[in-house]
Amino acid sequence: MKSIAEPLKSVRQEIEKAAAAAGHPVKLLAVSKAHPVALLEAAYKAGQRDFGENYVQEALQKIADLRTHEDIIWHYIGPLQSNKTRDVAEAFQWVHTVDRLKIARRLSEQRPPHLSPLQVCIQVNISGESQKAGVTLPECEALAQEISQLPNLSLRGLMCIPRAGASEDELRQAFREMRLLQSRLRKDHPQLDTLSMGMSGDYLIAIEEGATIVRVGSRIFGARSPRKEPKE
Repeated sequence: MKSIAEPLKSVRQEIEKAAAAAGHPVKLLAVSKAHPVALLEAAYKAGQRDFGENYVQEALQKIADLRTHEDIIWHYIGPLQSNKTRDVAEAFQWVHTVDRLKIARRLSEQRPPHLSPLQVCIQVNISGESQKAGVTLPECEALAQEISQLPNLSLRGLMCIPRAGASEDELRQAFREMRLLQSRLRKDHPQLDTLSMGMSGDYLIAIEEGATIVRVGSRIFGARSPRKEPKE
């Protein structure tokens, strides 16, 4: 089993330096999808507590395997289908990919009453890609208003995945638009303190432009193994 401590330490140091320069705190979300639970255990021993998963069944097994680590915070960061909302509502603390009211309502209705509200972000299709999930900029305000009324959800912010292959200028433009959108929404929703944006290839740029959560996988865990089960 390869060492996780050194790459994790390196990423943390880069984030801390960039966050200090940007003047705001930044949380590292270790994207652990398609990696074996042993690597998550190693990252946990190295101090990592926030993990991001994309596939519900895979994540549920990891959550069960690591159930003794009660301080782990599980973030769901993949596309969410209606038939998976109950599992996510019951097992996760965060969902970054809410993109329609139907999903938000189901998450709220299915959140167990003994758990604290589910922390959610609205996924914004910042690059306007037809094949990508997320609301458009004009749709975001209405969805934020609807979600803020749901009793078992806490609307925390926005999430985006810019176009693959985007230049640095394009990335900066996308991240700036997200920051401006957050600023507008905070006039009515002051609790929106989260911008989930930036991944292994662009998280330092995202931090410069306002990211408060960066989702980093390959820089920590290396390349993912091919998934053997069908995609959910």
